Amino acid sequence: MPGQKIGFIGLGKLGLDCAEVFAEHYPTCGYDIVPVESELIKIKNSIEEVVNNSDWVFIAVPTPHDKEYGGEKPSCHLEPKDFDYSIVKNVLKEINECANKSTKIVLISTVLPGTTRKELDPLLDNHTLIYNPYLIAMGTTKWDMVNPEMLIIGSKNTFDPVIDELIDLYRPMMKKDVRAETGTWEEAESIKIFYNTFISAKISLVNMIQDFAMKIGHINSDVVAGALARSTQRIMGPQYMIPGMGDAGSCHPRDNIALRWLAREYDVGYDMFETIMRAREVQAENMAKFLIDRANMNNLPIVIHGRSYKPDVPYEHGSYSLLVGHYIKKLSDVDLYYADPNTGHSLPPMKAVVLWAHNRNITYNYLDKNSLDKPYFEILPGSIIVDPWRRLNKNKDYNIIPYGNTNEQK
Repeated sequence: MPGQKIGFIGLGKLGLDCAEVFAEHYPTCGYDIVPVESELIKIKNSIEEVVNNSDWVFIAVPTPHDKEYGGEKPSCHLEPKDFDYSIVKNVLKEINECANKSTKIVLISTVLPGTTRKELDPLLDNHTLIYNPYLIAMGTTKWDMVNPEMLIIGSKNTFDPVIDELIDLYRPMMKKDVRAETGTWEEAESIKIFYNTFISAKISLVNMIQDFAMKIGHINSDVVAGALARSTQRIMGPQYMIPGMGDAGSCHPRDNIALRWLAREYDVGYDMFETIMRAREVQAENMAKFLIDRANMNNLPIVIHGRSYKPDVPYEHGSYSLLVGHYIKKLSDVDLYYADPNTGHSLPPMKAVVLWAHNRNITYNYLDKNSLDKPYFEILPGSIIVDPWRRLNKNKDYNIIPYGNTNEQK
């Protein structure tokens, strides 16, 4: 996008390098409360100077934690805290006061999901606020800037044309074709923060192999981790990266339960497996509460569509459908039924709140949208179908609720 002028507010360890990358393609200026020098960007004396000399204003100021929460010393025993957004808020307030025109503001500082809509956007009048966090490691900032895994861009709604403008602004800077992941502010905030936490979880899991190797003996952790790293069919690929029904079957849940015992037996010092299993159970309870609420509001029974642990088999051991059903029965007196011909559970035609736990099209072709084909029983018009896979097409006879997509729920 030739002719665009770029401004950066915050020229610290992230902002200065990013601004200098922009300066290789666009006229770029910047400001920081701490004096800095750069041969590539024009240093301004105030936020106002940057704002009124820029088409795009990028904010790269800190959102710090208390110094005790850095991670260089134990912190998990401390009370959880949000980031400190006071610097970002002060910058936004000043931009709002001094801008002489409607300004396109791009926030790249890290914030938690929900922050932009609840705390930041209300500080602005007629300006456009975009959340655009970077996946950058300190020490390789400039390289990461032009070789990103993806561009993350969020706006007030998913149809904001300024998203495409920002993507076009980045194109001349990229050293390769880069996918752009776009959505609401909350979706962009979530992509950024969960990207980082996935890495943390992955490192913790692989280092857990190391701990067990040291405790048990006769184990080279590289042999174990290497075998897993080469397992691209499920572990290191897109499989299991669609939120939906929880982990199930006769192996996964019981393996985690057994590893709880092993962690205690060898005194590893922590029990990650308990956390994984507790999360699985709380997630099932959350789903059960959602179903109960819909059933009570509409005076309907609940039907779980699929009782076995996966389609086309009779095996119920480790079934997540049964786990959800356990919580429905524990928390309510709503009538509960299962529909699954593979386990001998048939139903007459019925109007109900239906949890579309599985059928073979969704489970085995889950990358495609599916209609309500071949249900396990006749679902009468007026039913509510809760789809935890978000793969069912809209249907005039039913209220289909895409569980996990709050943009489209009603």
